[in-house]
Amino acid sequence: MSKYASWTHGKLPLTELAELKRRGQKLTMVTAYDFPSGRIADEAGVEIVLVGDSAGMVVLGNESTVPVTVDELLMLTRAVTRGAKRPLVIADLPFGSFQVSDDEAVSNAIRFVKEADADAVKLEGAGPTLSRVRAIVGAGVPVMGHVGLTPQSATMLGGFKAQGRTAEKAERLYEDALALQGAGCFAIVLEAVPAAVAARVTEALEVPTIGIGAGASCDGQVLVWHDLLGLYEGKAPRFVKRYADLASEARRALEAYVEDVREGRFPEEQHTYAIPEDELAAFEGWVAAHQGVQAERQ
Repeated sequence: MSKYASWTHGKLPLTELAELKRRGQKLTMVTAYDFPSGRIADEAGVEIVLVGDSAGMVVLGNESTVPVTVDELLMLTRAVTRGAKRPLVIADLPFGSFQVSDDEAVSNAIRFVKEADADAVKLEGAGPTLSRVRAIVGAGVPVMGHVGLTPQSATMLGGFKAQGRTAEKAERLYEDALALQGAGCFAIVLEAVPAAVAARVTEALEVPTIGIGAGASCDGQVLVWHDLLGLYEGKAPRFVKRYADLASEARRALEAYVEDVREGRFPEEQHTYAIPEDELAAFEGWVAAHQGVQAERQ
């Protein structure tokens, strides 16, 4: 089985995503926040890397995604793009960076492309966001949409809860996804949406859907790096599958390091550097003379 869904070499072309959907080839997306995670995601065969505003929580320690800034995400995106050469790298537009006006949304989107080498940006919601999507796409920056549970506006949604669980809300979500496609989005994230609703939305769209807690019928899936690797200590959402427990392994390694240092077992000779005997003798002679001069001055 090929490591990559795409049959092309080098950077994955954005236009290929819709073709992969038509072929029924599932897509993988994962968040990443630094050079090593971007490189590892690339080596693992991931098609899309998202530099998510989730960094505000899992990297910066905030209680929500809201406080993260454009400058913080620019720095993280620059690091990721240095490591992820083949995948498409999508940068989240954080809260406050696109809500004010179309012009400000375009300006911030362009910064991620020019300053951080992002391939595209992602922004949450529909409604007023549609004009932002049209403006950003019109400026030449590809946009990924995001409906369902939108963490930046979780307070207005009543918290981190599944969305589209009534017929009326499911209809609105369906229409929002179609509207985002019409505004120019090349793909749409469906977060915390009933699987049956996500299946209908996916069927109706020509562009790929990327699910997170939205069932197996989506065209692709996304998970947060720290969740799938077991690095985040908070309670994981229902839709998270942990593929490793790296936090426990890292803690074990650090505890062993602390004990070795305190007990004098590290560093060993193999971890140190030597100096030729004649050079050491010359150095020791200089130290003795230097100490003698210092003693006389006192």
